[in-house]
Amino acid sequence: MDVVRRSVLLSICLSLAALHALPALAQKSQSTVATAGESRAIKAFEKARIGPANGLALDAFLRRMPKGGDLHMHLSGAVYAESFIADAVQDGICVNPKTDSFVRDTAHTPAGSCAEGTVSAASILKDQKLYDALVDSFSMRAFVPTTGVNGHDQFFATFERFGGLDKSHTAEWLDEVASRAAAQNEQYLEIMVTPSFSASAKLGYALGWPTTPVPGSHGDIAGTSAQQLSELREKLLAGAVRDEAAVDRKELGNALAARNRIEHCGEPSAKPACAVTIRFIYQILRAFPPQQVFAQTLLGFEVASTDPSVVGLNFVQPEDDYTAMSEYSRQMHMLDYLHSAYPKVHITLHAGELAPGMVPPNGTSFHIREAVELGHAERIGHGVDVMYETDPSPLLKQMADRHIMVEINLTSNDVILGVVPPFHPLPLYRQAHVPVALSTDDEGVSRIDITHEYTRAALEYHLGYLDLKQLARTSIEHSFLAGESLWAKPDIFGGTNGACAGQKLGAESPTGACLRFLKANDKAAQQWELEHRFAVFESTTQ
Repeated sequence: MDVVRRSVLLSICLSLAALHALPALAQKSQSTVATAGESRAIKAFEKARIGPANGLALDAFLRRMPKGGDLHMHLSGAVYAESFIADAVQDGICVNPKTDSFVRDTAHTPAGSCAEGTVSAASILKDQKLYDALVDSFSMRAFVPTTGVNGHDQFFATFERFGGLDKSHTAEWLDEVASRAAAQNEQYLEIMVTPSFSASAKLGYALGWPTTPVPGSHGDIAGTSAQQLSELREKLLAGAVRDEAAVDRKELGNALAARNRIEHCGEPSAKPACAVTIRFIYQILRAFPPQQVFAQTLLGFEVASTDPSVVGLNFVQPEDDYTAMSEYSRQMHMLDYLHSAYPKVHITLHAGELAPGMVPPNGTSFHIREAVELGHAERIGHGVDVMYETDPSPLLKQMADRHIMVEINLTSNDVILGVVPPFHPLPLYRQAHVPVALSTDDEGVSRIDITHEYTRAALEYHLGYLDLKQLARTSIEHSFLAGESLWAKPDIFGGTNGACAGQKLGAESPTGACLRFLKANDKAAQQWELEHRFAVFESTTQ
């Protein structure tokens, strides 16, 4: 059964069940005393939910609803295939029609000079069959599993196929995702990117990994002392990392400046996308030997500690990759050490993006716990296999007590892992009071947007309006924006910080101590903006 048909059938079944009784979680959330505006929004939401073509009706309602931020978005995976094709035509690169992929190292090749078996990208626009094949090759559109090729394989293969485009397009890609966010009443994006790291990686390989075990240790990372890691760090910093960190800061700064020019930010003709705040998460490629991973991770910590536009770091690439699996614990120990050297740098980690059968049972038994306890993760990306962890209940309690948020990617978990209700842990996270927020992961590859994820959550998990409002608030609460939260207590969206206690929540023009507080705290300012958007939305919803 293909993904679309399965998803539709599940939606129908779950929607019918919802007519009889909403889950306890939704009842608990909706039992909260609602404001007049919330009551109007709840009424409109429920009318859409139970009406004909409820998926379409909910999409229309939720597209207007404020949705806070998207904290789990890879830039390369967020851009739609059509944009990559346009870039390829502009750059004059070549295409291999047999593999439906771009050919690397041919940027700015004059038309007609492509190697045998390849064609100029300009020919794509004259060949609808090739155009369609490339869109399908670069995304999950029209994908049907075959023997030996599942959704996981197709998803991750897309990145190699559309790779090779010049980084000069980064600003255009930022504009694309920001424009899409603005059109859906979304205000904040934390975008994962991989700036230049080749010099640091090269030095890492030249220096090698410490192999002399510490007396009494048992090998692996436990056999590498903090002193050895400190010495390696100093050599990397002196040899390449600090210089490359400056290169990365310039690279990212130029991209943001160019994005602002594209959108005419600060001018009378400014585009709506200017209202979307962008910050970066520094990606580290984990499916490589430890000498490269340590060097790139160190580079990420250096950049994040010196560039305010880079608010944290994350490890990426398939979690079930052989190297990623075999090196997982070593990499968490790397983070444990580097966190001690850079304690203010935020960390979010892909952990538990696994399902039974992908790896042996022990492979799903410890990743989330080690990410929390060794990797110092403040957020977990995906967290799908949490109930397969050893002693999951204490782990869930630990995450709830420490307010470690889970970035929930429903469509990504479906197409990559095949995980849908009733095997997705979203309801269990909520039941355990672990904070959660919806995100897109790779909206270009999946051919979705954030509204699609909210609609899916409403239909498949029976989340009501107040539930979804809580998720939107949680996204900004657990952003890595600088400064204090607007809310007096973590994840309790009631009383505000004392500076704003006497003011109407989300007022268009806060004054006095509240205004000063908001100006001094980026996170609180974004939270105030979200409350303002909710006030406008709820007052105009019929």
